[in-house]
Amino acid sequence: MTFSSIPGQSEIIGKLIRSVKEERVSHAQLLTGPEGCGSLALALAYAQFVSCEKRSETDSCGTCKSCVKYEKMIHPDLHFVFPVVKGKKVAEPVSDNYIAEWREFVKKSPYFSINDWFDSIEVGNAQGMIFASEASEIIKKLSLKTFESDFKTMIIWLPERMHHATANKLLKMIEEPPEKTLFLLVCEEYDKVIPTILSRCQLITVPSFSNEEIKGYLRSTFGTTESKSSDIARIANGNIIRAINLCKIDESSANNLDSFKKLMRFAWKRDILSLIEWSEELASTGRESQKNYITFSLRLLRENLMLTLQQLQNNIVFLAGEEADFSEKFHPFINKSNIYPLVNEFNQAYSHIEANGNAKIVFLDLALNVTKLIK
Repeated sequence: MTFSSIPGQSEIIGKLIRSVKEERVSHAQLLTGPEGCGSLALALAYAQFVSCEKRSETDSCGTCKSCVKYEKMIHPDLHFVFPVVKGKKVAEPVSDNYIAEWREFVKKSPYFSINDWFDSIEVGNAQGMIFASEASEIIKKLSLKTFESDFKTMIIWLPERMHHATANKLLKMIEEPPEKTLFLLVCEEYDKVIPTILSRCQLITVPSFSNEEIKGYLRSTFGTTESKSSDIARIANGNIIRAINLCKIDESSANNLDSFKKLMRFAWKRDILSLIEWSEELASTGRESQKNYITFSLRLLRENLMLTLQQLQNNIVFLAGEEADFSEKFHPFINKSNIYPLVNEFNQAYSHIEANGNAKIVFLDLALNVTKLIK
């Protein structure tokens, strides 16, 4: 991954390059930003730049022995940690159990969500996290000397999903790492990373992409027209993952929209039997898919409130396609009087699912409460 392949983030890239040129590479850096800001791509490009044997003033060469291995993500001094799931064969999994799948997945595109990753490894009803067993693997890998590069690099994707036992074991390593060790932590929910980890890292805040940057990426990658690129960039609102999914007509988004329509239709009709069927249908999906549905619903509620408040002309409504068609008729049902209780119900459902609550009960409770609020 080279810096030039990232469609924007020039200010952050400039800071990262200067840190290498001035030999001020902090041993622990945390890149944080909203989903779709390209923080993982930045971490990959930065790690490659640090290890490049023939880097230029502005980028890695892409052709030296180190760069070739980095592009394939098989460099012996590059290590990854990311959320995984427990399986039948592995009670305490570590990232290396899924490293082959991870490499293939990231090589396709560094812009993806946690749900995309879990879908690719078919997690089912499990919830992914960085388990306690990962800590010993990290300590073992980083205790070795470097093989080829000056730095051993450990990229930890989504440290907010790290088990507390893992984080606590890593504190000493991050505070006093072996010589020439580089930790790059890539997070989306800064407030969920434990404070003791945060206090030991240099914070790099990554902003969302601009509409122009997303437009350019869509046109060069997918060959979309100027008009379509502009529409998608506006709706994506700086989230390049959402922009890519809109280009690909994301199947999970279509399923989520269909489920949202059913919930609202049955709730308005007070069709309790259909609501029970709806809750059972949603409960049969995996927990990550269930959380993805709730996140989708919260976004759609927000967009419909903006339509009700007549904010379309102010360009702060981010809807297109089937979502826009549905919301054109649905939005009057979302207003100032019910938006807060609705959001609260969906947030509560998310918390219960995350805490491994009974999904059938959680979604039936949500459906019945929505019935009271949709008038």
